Amino acid sequence: MNKNRLEAFSDGVMAIILTIMVLEIKVPEGHDFATLQKVFPIFLSYILSFIYIGIYWNNHHHMLHSMTKVNGKILWANLHLLFWLSLVPVATGWIGETHFAKIPMALYGFMLLMAGVAYYILQGIIIKSQGENSLLKKAIGKDIKGNASPILYVIGIAFSFYSEWLAGAVYIFVALMWLVPDKRIERVIE
Repeated sequence: MNKNRLEAFSDGVMAIILTIMVLEIKVPEGHDFATLQKVFPIFLSYILSFIYIGIYWNNHHHMLHSMTKVNGKILWANLHLLFWLSLVPVATGWIGETHFAKIPMALYGFMLLMAGVAYYILQGIIIKSQGENSLLKKAIGKDIKGNASPILYVIGIAFSFYSEWLAGAVYIFVALMWLVPDKRIERVIE
C-alpha cells in the first residue's frame, strides 16, 4: 500500500472527528449572555479537544512523512490510534455537558492516555519496519515529551477524582507541551 493512501484515510477520519465535535455544539436558545453561559463549558471542551486532534494530525503527518513503506502492522496500529481518537467527540461532549465533572474528566484522561499509547505503538512499529537507519528513530531521540505525556495523563486521571480543575490543568499542560509543532522529524528529513 502507498503511504499516501494511509495518510489520506487518516486525514479523512480526523476531519470527520472535528466535524462531529462541532456539530455537537448546539445553537443557544436565546439572545443574551446568560444563554451563552450554558454552552460555555461545551465550547471550552471543544477547544481543548480541537487542539488535541490538531496536535495528533500534525505529528501524525510528520511521522508518516518519515516512512518509506507501509505494512500490515502499520495499518493496524494506525487504525488502533484512529479508534481512540474517534472517541474524542464522545468524551468531549460528556465533559462539556457535565461541566467537567469528576468521572467524565477521568474518562477524558483515559481516552487521552490510550490515544497516546496507540501513537507510541504506531511510532514503534514504524521505527521497527524502517530498520536500524530509521529516520523516525533519529528524529525522536530520547522523546522526553512522548515519555512524560502518559505519566501526566495518569496523574490527571488521578486528580480528576479529587479536583476536576487540577485534572483539566494537567490535560491543558500536556496539550501546551505539544502545541508547538515538533520540528525534530522535519530537521532529520531535510
